[in-house]
Amino acid sequence: MRTINLKEFRDSERLKSLEYRIKKLVERIGKTVNIMEFCGGHTHTIIKYGIDQLLEGYIRFIHGPGCPVCVIPSSRIDLAIEIARQKDTILCTYGDLLRVPGSSRKNLLNLRAEGCDVRMVNSSLEALNIAFSEREKKVVFFAIGFETTTPQTAVLLLKAKEMDLKNLYVVSNHVITPAAIQHILNSPELRDIGKVEIDAFLGPGHVSTIIGTRPYEYFSEEFLKPVAICGFEPLDVMQGVWLVVSQIARGEAYVANQYTRFVSREGNIKAQRLVSEVFELRKVFEWRGLGIVPYSALKIRKEFEAFDGEKVFDVKLPPPKEHPACICGKVIRGVALPTECKLFGTVCTPQNPIGSCMVSSEGACAAYFKYKRL
Repeated sequence: MRTINLKEFRDSERLKSLEYRIKKLVERIGKTVNIMEFCGGHTHTIIKYGIDQLLEGYIRFIHGPGCPVCVIPSSRIDLAIEIARQKDTILCTYGDLLRVPGSSRKNLLNLRAEGCDVRMVNSSLEALNIAFSEREKKVVFFAIGFETTTPQTAVLLLKAKEMDLKNLYVVSNHVITPAAIQHILNSPELRDIGKVEIDAFLGPGHVSTIIGTRPYEYFSEEFLKPVAICGFEPLDVMQGVWLVVSQIARGEAYVANQYTRFVSREGNIKAQRLVSEVFELRKVFEWRGLGIVPYSALKIRKEFEAFDGEKVFDVKLPPPKEHPACICGKVIRGVALPTECKLFGTVCTPQNPIGSCMVSSEGACAAYFKYKRL
């Protein structure tokens, strides 16, 4: 296997060549091309390396959902907070989620300061070790992620069943990328609010290592929107832009794979089988900014329901409340930029995040705060 040298993907001469070719093609098309990058990793690359400024007037980048932490609604944070308050309970989850405020403006870190047992884990299997060593406690893994992290949660549940653990539970917040993209394209409400025009998509690289490029083919063909799956270096993104602009110039729409060093059409079959063994589709699930998206998330299968935290912790919650001045929902839909928020960079900062897009290391607001503040 050839060793990958990242300098290859930051080569200034190749970037200049692509810049020239993209601009010439857009001039031939005769209008600015609107491209939504779904993944927050791409947003950070675009803003950090000034790709949006390099192609200003030719390409308009529309920032999409970003990451699982960005799109988790307040109702699910409220659920995590309520579970963490239960007696003899340890709640485990990934780092960024600890800082997302719920309806009461409190987050899981605030609860830990109040004495609740809330723990950050870097892997789902850390929750397994905690449950094995602290048998007298109920250990809840509050699982979150796109398709990239879902196989890890599947392995956790398979291991828990194999070990016959009686004190480990999982609350699944795993969501599905293609369903969200289709919802964005298919919803008249989203088209009307803010009048978002999307000509093409940059598809998520990490997600696609698991699911492959095939799931994007339907809406590329159905909605005639070019898609390019690309990596996260500057040259990756520029090549992704070139691939979709080339399709538009030729009047074509299909799924192009720039990220061939990691992504195939079929994806990771073994990981897909693990997920299918443990999870099944939810009929509905709420996304921050997108509302209720049908068949866009995963729930735990009946064979593993003994580990389903949503059934074990049957808590009643009041209707969730969003901060009235936060526009994270609009940023996620692509109808507003972070700098259009009244709270951005003053009240809302990475140290004191009001919305999820400022919390997450892949959020659009965090990217603008780090690289675009005046």
